[in-house]
Amino acid sequence: MNGEESIGALVIGVLMVVFALIGLMLASHALDIEMSIFGWSLAAFSVIFLFGLIRRYFDEESAAKAKGVRHHG
Repeated sequence: MNGEESIGALVIGVLMVVFALIGLMLASHALDIEMSIFGWSLAAFSVIFLFGLIRRYFDEESAAKAKGVRHHG
């Protein structure tokens, strides 16, 4: 990842953390099952998305290392 992509990934990652927290708050304060399911789904989606960002970073790090390019993320 170059500098701009790293900043973009960081911003998206922070937004996903915020969405996960919002989802957990929605689920914990839900008065009906539908809102609870939505909150848990939002939190789960955010966590899965964050794992995807982490995987992408390490895949690109491994590819750079295989090419012999020194990469500072």
